Amino acid sequence: MSELARIEPADATGEVADLYDQLQTTIGVIPNMVRYMANSPAVVKAWMTLSSALDGGVLPAAVRHRLALTSAEYNRCTYCLSAHTFLAKNVAKLDQAEIDHARDAASDDPHTDAVLKLSDALARGRGSVADEDIKEARAAGVTDAEIAEIIANLALNVLTNYFNRFNDTPNEYPVLVTPR
Repeated sequence: MSELARIEPADATGEVADLYDQLQTTIGVIPNMVRYMANSPAVVKAWMTLSSALDGGVLPAAVRHRLALTSAEYNRCTYCLSAHTFLAKNVAKLDQAEIDHARDAASDDPHTDAVLKLSDALARGRGSVADEDIKEARAAGVTDAEIAEIIANLALNVLTNYFNRFNDTPNEYPVLVTPR
């Protein structure tokens, strides 16, 4: 299995130590994923910056966690499925049915369902979607701002999915689900 070196907090120096301090302050932990990303501080900064920027966007956290679950299922990332199942339950307060639906790019809420289906179509089409996919999303009220953020969230989720798959990142979250 391929794996990058893992940089533990006790071994971090310079810019990596500074980034770890920022993460400890903002989220209270240094996720295992970041310990691999830290081989390039630019990657840690990119992940932190994009995550933070999208936190302030138009898509609420509950939708972003659903998007992460849809992507993690498609990309077969156990680490991200576990992390976002935990966060969806405990932070976004989603019920188990919605978490399960999100793994299948679906939701009981018609607007959220359209967001997830568009993201799934983008992933499967590698960025291209059929006109019908856009028409269906717009008919459900998905805005241009939301579409832009769907694409950005997909990029963020692919980054983390691929990073964790490549490194077979040890999971600090309860492994509640595995890819289907």
